Amino acid sequence: MQTGKVSRISGPVIVAKEMKGAKMYDVVKVGESELSGEIIRLYNENAVIQVYEDTVGIKVGEPVSLTGMPLSVKLGPGLLSSIYDGIQRPLPGLAEISGDFIERGLTLSGLDERKLWDFLPAVKENSKVIGGSILGTVQEYHIEHKILVPPFVSGVIEEINEGKFTVDDPVCRISGGKALTLSHKWPVRKGRPFKEKLDMNLPLVTGQRIFDSLFPVAKGGTAMIPGGFGTGKTVSEQSLAKWSDTQIIVYIGCGERGNEMTDVLKEFPEIIDTRTGFPLIQRTVLIANTSNMPVAAREASIYTGVAMAEYYRDMGYDVALMADSTSRWGEALREVSGRLEEMPGEEGYPAYLAARIAAFYERAGRVSCLGPDARAGSITIIGAVSPPGGDFSEPITQNTLRVSGTFWALDSGLANRRHFPSVNWVRSYSLYLENLEMWFTENVSCDWRKFREQVMIILQKETELLEIVKLVGADSLPEQEKSILEVARMIREDFLQQSAFDPLDAYCSLEKQFLMIRTIIKFSDALSQAIARGVKLKQVMALPVKDKISRMKQETDLAIIEDLIAEIDKSIGSLEADRE
Repeated sequence: MQTGKVSRISGPVIVAKEMKGAKMYDVVKVGESELSGEIIRLYNENAVIQVYEDTVGIKVGEPVSLTGMPLSVKLGPGLLSSIYDGIQRPLPGLAEISGDFIERGLTLSGLDERKLWDFLPAVKENSKVIGGSILGTVQEYHIEHKILVPPFVSGVIEEINEGKFTVDDPVCRISGGKALTLSHKWPVRKGRPFKEKLDMNLPLVTGQRIFDSLFPVAKGGTAMIPGGFGTGKTVSEQSLAKWSDTQIIVYIGCGERGNEMTDVLKEFPEIIDTRTGFPLIQRTVLIANTSNMPVAAREASIYTGVAMAEYYRDMGYDVALMADSTSRWGEALREVSGRLEEMPGEEGYPAYLAARIAAFYERAGRVSCLGPDARAGSITIIGAVSPPGGDFSEPITQNTLRVSGTFWALDSGLANRRHFPSVNWVRSYSLYLENLEMWFTENVSCDWRKFREQVMIILQKETELLEIVKLVGADSLPEQEKSILEVARMIREDFLQQSAFDPLDAYCSLEKQFLMIRTIIKFSDALSQAIARGVKLKQVMALPVKDKISRMKQETDLAIIEDLIAEIDKSIGSLEADRE
């Protein structure tokens, strides 16, 4: 194995000399402790290396050895329910070896190499296979794990076996004598190939009313959740991970506080997925790279996560990737860039920040997978952004805004009023409304878009009226405009506000969401007509049906919500009759 020598050390960045033959992004082993690192710059025979572990104690002159391989993940059965660090080292396995504090230089395979898996072949001998062909299946919890021919590999099957195998045992041989196993490696910074990208016309159903009904994201789309400290980014990401209608979840805790990742690690095994009846952890891959872990591994963590997501996408599954938060990833880029003495861009971030963010989000999409059969898979990327002081004009927020299709802007004012999710309905938007309208029309209601637009109009009018109220007071408004404020308050409190910790309210089906919107809009229309005929606002707001509307989110029987329409007409109609 070719070796060089450490010539300079600057935190996680090390310069090694005598590195002839080294290649960009190759993994190296640094020092007597054999710390893992990655080459990020080459000049003459020197290599600049970002080290994924603490470099304290490394001395000039220590050896640096080449592995000849880029940073890669091992893909195969056993990924689900696993907990990794940023470079796919299993944290429970590391804890068994070194205890609560991980020793430097430890390496473990990303997959359990001793566990036996029942392999059921899907092809026969003498069959021709290409990259993406399904060799067979392995049962991974309730997920049918499809063993794929790696991309760019093809041939005729000479031998294929059924039975119990480890991830490294050959299960078949193709022409030329090449052996294929249940696993293969893939470089994390290289996107896995596919046939073509497909239209994004299916929604990611999250069970969160403000996301699904007002600002939906498509499967294969991208979304960002920016917000200052305490606005609920992490809880929103965790709610999306718990309830989104995808088969696979990849959750990346990128530079977050340790206690937040602890909550995830404790909750996910205990939560029962309502769609499958199995623990949520059984369809989840967790990457925990907390704020006290080495900064270079934080930069690699999102690539590790998206490579795993692409692997399950290629099986034909829908995958949701949650990155919490990309701001910490950007800060890691900034620190490494500073160590490299690169010319800084805006606010000290490297000039290539925008390109790196765009390249990451570009790996989302709904695609036609490789292989002879027709199957489609998707990756939906949802990234949390933590702008300092809630300043949305900072570089990471602005550069993410340019490439994301849905913008869920969290508002510290709403969070301070304990309104969660604290999504600002005036600043937020979705670019997927036109693509998804047909699906909502066919699967929810042909009136979905109409009612959504009415809700947005009422909320926008409320914003305008509140500016007037600040100047002249609410009492000076006419009854019709007072009624708009009351209906807007009902939309905010009875529909948009949703508790992630209430077992009845944490998830809301699309059918229930539509019924709730329709009921509130029906109440608004009836209220407006009654006021036009001279009925006072306080008469209508005193009706018992108003309290029933406020309790809709706690109703499990949708027929009760449907019956409110008739009760609204009858109640407000009786007020008019009393006046006559």
